[in-house]
Amino acid sequence: MNLLARWGKFNLVGAMGMGVQLSALALLSRWIGGHYLVATAAALEITLLHNFVWHLHYTWRDRRDRRALAGQLVRFHLSNGMVSLAGNLGLMRLLVDEVRLPLLAANGIAILVCSVVNFALGHTWAFASLPHLPKPGRAVRLACGSLRPGRGAPGVSSSIRLLPNSGRSGAPEVRG
Repeated sequence: MNLLARWGKFNLVGAMGMGVQLSALALLSRWIGGHYLVATAAALEITLLHNFVWHLHYTWRDRRDRRALAGQLVRFHLSNGMVSLAGNLGLMRLLVDEVRLPLLAANGIAILVCSVVNFALGHTWAFASLPHLPKPGRAVRLACGSLRPGRGAPGVSSSIRLLPNSGRSGAPEVRG
C-alpha cells in the first residue's frame, strides 16, 4: 500500500482515537476525580486498545496475521503505548501546570505531537510485515513438499494432495 494512503488511514483512526481519548478523559476526570494524570493514563489505555483494533483491521489490514496477533499487540503497546504515555503525561504536565492550558486542549496538543512518532513505529515495527513467517497455505506446501505422485516429502504417502481452499481457514486442506 502507498505510504501516503496508509498515513491517511492512520490519521483517520487517530482522529477517532482522539475522540475516544478526549471523551474518556472528560468522563474519567469527572466521575472518578483524582489527579488528571491518572485519568489521562486510563483514557490513553482505552484509546490504545481502540486504535490497535482499528489499525489491525483498517490501516495495516494487509499485514494482519492471526498467528502474530499477540506479538503485534505487545509491540503496539511497547511502541505506540510508551510514546503516547510518556509524551501525553510529560506534555500534559507541562501544558496544564506550566502553560495553564485547559485540560482537553492540552491533551489534544499532546496527541498530535505523538502521532508522527507513533506512525513511524507502527509502520516499521508494531505492524511490520514478517517475511520470515510463511503464509498458512505456503507453510503447508513447505512442510509437505510438492505432493504430486512420486515427489512427496520423505515418508509421506504419494496419494496426499493439496486441495483448493475451502474458504474457511484461509489455508488449503491436506487430505490423504
